[in-house]
Amino acid sequence: MRPELQTPVPSPCISLCEMAPDTASAKGLCRGCLRTLDEIVAWGNASDDYKRAVWAEIRRRESELDFD
Repeated sequence: MRPELQTPVPSPCISLCEMAPDTASAKGLCRGCLRTLDEIVAWGNASDDYKRAVWAEIRRRESELDFD
């Protein structure tokens, strides 16, 4: 089952924590989970609806980024 469909929604963290300033987001994205720093900080206290929205953004980012 896709993680964003699970309850509770699991974290996308893969323990590769490095912010990439060269990514599309003005604040940069984590190279491991493709979240912004704001999304990472909010995750612990966030609702499942918020987490699912973040997962949707991660999927969108995955489709737009070039992983050469």
